[in-house]
Amino acid sequence: MAQYLILIYEDEAQYATATPEVLGEVMQAHNDFAAQVEQHGAKLLGGNALQSTGTATSVRGGSEVTDGPFVETKEALGGYYLVEAPDLDSALAVGKLCPARFGGVEVRPVMTFD
Repeated sequence: MAQYLILIYEDEAQYATATPEVLGEVMQAHNDFAAQVEQHGAKLLGGNALQSTGTATSVRGGSEVTDGPFVETKEALGGYYLVEAPDLDSALAVGKLCPARFGGVEVRPVMTFD
């Protein structure tokens, strides 16, 4: 089986103004997602939510350090899941289940070096 990263890109401004009820719904959606992964022949290996882009520090060229994200964009990387799946179709089925209330997800195979 191969590993895939499900990258969650969302509009951070939506979370900044979300009510506690909306945040609770988002958390429940992620809990439900984790419970559904195996139904698609995949295994959830891990994942994390990231702090906002306001906490980011970027390094360019190995020496230039600046505050903030690497690029400015409406939707920022907010978290990820690492899954193991038999093929891309299974990984995409899992990706379609992944909550991204204020954006979308990207499914990318993890590169292997044999």
